[in-house]
Amino acid sequence: MGARWLRLLRRAAEAAGPTCVKLGQWASTRRDLFSEAFCDEFSKLHVEVSPHPWGHTDELLRKAFGEEWMGILQFPSREPVGSGCVAQVYKAYADLAAIGGSRAEQLEPRSELRSAFQAWEVSGFRGLLGWLRRRKSKDIRDERSREELSSADCSQGSPGMSGELILPLLVLVQVLHPGLVHQVQMDLFFMKMGSRIIGLLPGFKWLSLTEIVEEFEKLMMQQIDLRYEARNLERFRQNFLDVDFVKFPTPLWPLVTADVLVETFEESEPISHYLHVEIGTELRQRLARMGMDMLLKMIFVDNFVHADLHPGNILVQGTAWPGSARPEQAVVPELSDTVVLGVQPSLQQLRLVLLDAGIVAELQSADLQNFRAVFTAVVLGQGERVAELILHHARANQCQDIERFKADMAELVTKARGNTIALGKLQVGNLLSSVFKLLMTHKVKLESNFASIIFAIMVLEGLGRSLDPELDILEAAKPLLMKTKNLPP
Repeated sequence: MGARWLRLLRRAAEAAGPTCVKLGQWASTRRDLFSEAFCDEFSKLHVEVSPHPWGHTDELLRKAFGEEWMGILQFPSREPVGSGCVAQVYKAYADLAAIGGSRAEQLEPRSELRSAFQAWEVSGFRGLLGWLRRRKSKDIRDERSREELSSADCSQGSPGMSGELILPLLVLVQVLHPGLVHQVQMDLFFMKMGSRIIGLLPGFKWLSLTEIVEEFEKLMMQQIDLRYEARNLERFRQNFLDVDFVKFPTPLWPLVTADVLVETFEESEPISHYLHVEIGTELRQRLARMGMDMLLKMIFVDNFVHADLHPGNILVQGTAWPGSARPEQAVVPELSDTVVLGVQPSLQQLRLVLLDAGIVAELQSADLQNFRAVFTAVVLGQGERVAELILHHARANQCQDIERFKADMAELVTKARGNTIALGKLQVGNLLSSVFKLLMTHKVKLESNFASIIFAIMVLEGLGRSLDPELDILEAAKPLLMKTKNLPP
């Protein structure tokens, strides 16, 4: 009966619109707050939405880029390649020559004025101040993006410096659905009212529902402003500038507004294909190691983590189709917020391509230090130390018996370590899942980003072990942890 109710609740969320879908997806990552059954059911919330008409897309493109936007973007088809709960995606060709030079200067004032108005409309004076802060770094970002595109795509676009004819650049164009901003604002208003009423009940007080809705509001407002995703993509690209096995799409400034995001199209295969098709063991192990190294760098080096690393958002570039030969074709393996369009890749260096960077997690300096300490204590099998650090970091808790909580955590970590011959056999995802259950039992609530990073580890370790059962995340993390802690070699 419980499973049926959860399934009905998930379907109700799917029918209730983008805000409820996003809330369910976010709640499924908070395993310190909700049961495992709830989180497993709501993690399936990836919905295909009926596409909005071309007229709305045309209207947004005109508002963003002017009446002559067709001089910049050419759409082979007016049919979107897919539609999620927030936006729909088209494949198009961008004229790089039109993006640069005097045309870019004409677009800039239009984009700036529209961005300032939208910031004021959505968040009032606070939003306008945030817009002014972000504007300071925008000129540098635009220039860097144009330089990268001109150097990387000197063989595709309009006539280049040497006079040769260059083909337009293949891009993906994301366009928000009509009426989305006002619908989300109304939904959030009712959520806030509901959270205050429910928060008055004694059994729900420890959850701090009002704080949860406020956290979700920040996440949701970023999801309906595509400039956040563009800025995240830029930061990830900068962080992985010297890493040749990870790649992110390049947003094409100034073809980025709150409603429209134009980014480079990356020829690649969804990594999920490598989970179901017989391929070489060596290739699977390489992909697993690349994914784990990428995540550890995000957490312990950059402190800027992609918080939506499900298989639909991870593509593989640089290897032939993992199976029998087939003609090149476009596929849409998953439809959620960002549609993943995969085509048969050309032979080049093996790398991972990450999409949908709208949700990220970042810790304060003290929180990051605490996270390192928790991870180190797990490596060393210090269960009580793990409990102490979590209690110290917990945003709110109503733990009635702290000593019992420490003892339970120590037993959990010791049992997990005792059941393994080698550290590499330890299923970190299963251990963290048990930790979340313990947090729920003792009513200990983690800070949102802390929980998001732990969940990212669980998801990626599960994916990595599907590719390579011998994957050892703890051993891989040791060199990074040793920078601050003395671990045994």
